Amino acid sequence: MKVRFSVLLLMMTALFLAACGQKKIENEVTWPIKDFSATTQDNKPYGLKDLKGKVSITAFIFTSCADVCPPMTSNMAKIQKKVKAEGLKDVEFVSFSVDPTVDSPEVLTQYGKQFGADFKNWTFLTGYSQEFIEEFAGKNFKTIVKKPEEGNQVIHQIYLYLVDKDGNIKKTYNGFQNVPFDEIMNDIKALQ
Repeated sequence: MKVRFSVLLLMMTALFLAACGQKKIENEVTWPIKDFSATTQDNKPYGLKDLKGKVSITAFIFTSCADVCPPMTSNMAKIQKKVKAEGLKDVEFVSFSVDPTVDSPEVLTQYGKQFGADFKNWTFLTGYSQEFIEEFAGKNFKTIVKKPEEGNQVIHQIYLYLVDKDGNIKKTYNGFQNVPFDEIMNDIKALQ
């Protein structure tokens, strides 16, 4: 009887330790983000140091976007709610405006409120030039941002980016359709 109990206890311990082990992020990359200087929806300065020690989900959006940005922002709001429901700490959400001359802090605040953004851990950024965000997005996030001379729609991609506690992009996800919510949540936990 003692042997059976010992074997059972050993098996349960092994299963518990396996379940608690570090999860692996599939197709992981390591793209370091260079420091930047931006302004939040609260009109406060914000830079890479504000992300250190936290896992973050980042997107590029703009408030007058006619098609992909509202669903992307809605999907970020769903992820934020899931993070809160699971009690995960030190997870930030960051939305860079790709149309900074239009998207003032006040405009970004109104936009975030439309989607139920909790500003405690979701920051909307502006306060830089169009040239800066186009170059910054391309060099750091390996994504396209381009404001055409005609019209008001900025060209950008639909990715959400997972960033680790050291400011490295670890993975990209489709943020527009067929968003892999469970995968994103598992990857956030793996980085914690």
